Amino acid sequence: MNEILNQAERDRILAKAAIFAPPPMQTADGRRDLVGLSREELTAEMAAIGEKPFRAKQIWHWIYHQGETDFAKMTTIAKPMQAKLAERFVVDRPNVALEQTSADATRKWVFRFRDGQQVETVYIPSMDEERGAVCISTQVGCTLSCKFCHTGTQKLVRNLGAAEIVGQFMAGRDSYGEWPSPTDGAARHLSNIVVMGMGEPLYNYENTAKALRIIMDNEGIGLSRRRIMLSTSGVVPMMDRCGQELGVGLAVSLHAVTNELRDEIVPLNRKYPIEELLAACRRYPGASNARRITFEYVMLRGVNDSEAEARELVRLIRGMPAKVNLIPFNPWPGSPYQTSTSDAIRKFAAIVNDAGYSSPIRRPRGRDILAACGQLKTESERRRAEKPAA
Repeated sequence: MNEILNQAERDRILAKAAIFAPPPMQTADGRRDLVGLSREELTAEMAAIGEKPFRAKQIWHWIYHQGETDFAKMTTIAKPMQAKLAERFVVDRPNVALEQTSADATRKWVFRFRDGQQVETVYIPSMDEERGAVCISTQVGCTLSCKFCHTGTQKLVRNLGAAEIVGQFMAGRDSYGEWPSPTDGAARHLSNIVVMGMGEPLYNYENTAKALRIIMDNEGIGLSRRRIMLSTSGVVPMMDRCGQELGVGLAVSLHAVTNELRDEIVPLNRKYPIEELLAACRRYPGASNARRITFEYVMLRGVNDSEAEARELVRLIRGMPAKVNLIPFNPWPGSPYQTSTSDAIRKFAAIVNDAGYSSPIRRPRGRDILAACGQLKTESERRRAEKPAA
């Protein structure tokens, strides 16, 4: 019975996602963007113009391994064929409306898409700045309205398409000059992906999953699933499917240890309470000591940062392969919360650590350019439906 109910809820979520579907990935002159197509779709596009499957494999290599956007530079393809492709297709990127680099080397892009909508994407370097993670968005705006999150103050405009999701990572590689993809284990700055930007990825599951499959394809970008972390606020019915189909790392935005408080600061909890959320975490395929569930916990002064709450957190996750990221609250204009004191954060971390769970305190990155966790927002708004002509 539970599985039947879960399937019905998954179907409802996917149907709602269709309402906020992205626009067709075509240019104004009608050419089709090849970025974001699955291998099967790319093969079908080639078959439609009389080309054999090997052509799709060639183009896939140029797009996702070499990072090439110009058919004329795809040197293994004959010039007449290059021209034929250019007449019908494009290999596009999101337009960079703004690029900012923080004093701590964090880099933020505001990407504008063909319909004028925008999202923010952030590259977060590691402490040694040798490598880092790209924080990717999956929606324009967000429907969850988490009280401590700046993105939550922007109403959901629409979902991003697979091309727009994978395109953020590809544009980041353009910015850092990191093409072609490594085949020899060589390090890259953009070594990891965290799907933690604007939006709830499990409310845009189909497009997010398609983009991540492209990113993980060994003949293209080739990023290991172990280098990808998907963050959810707790869309329980989709968590099982994500684990079974993608197997990427899971991060859960917890932020409270009681339903009463979580109902207030993470309203999704009213639909999927803590008990259901943690049960889904325990079921998550592949969760082990080597691949722990990551719990994200924003530290809000006087709200969720007491020692009693740290002990309750330990009780809730007992027996689960897990780590807890403690995130000092990052202020944003008009926010009603304050960051917990350093002393409160240290005491909280000590209790979790002493119980055997890694509990790093995340160092805020990119605050000076509003690129830190919970600070992302754009000016995009959902367009009103046009009134019919009189």
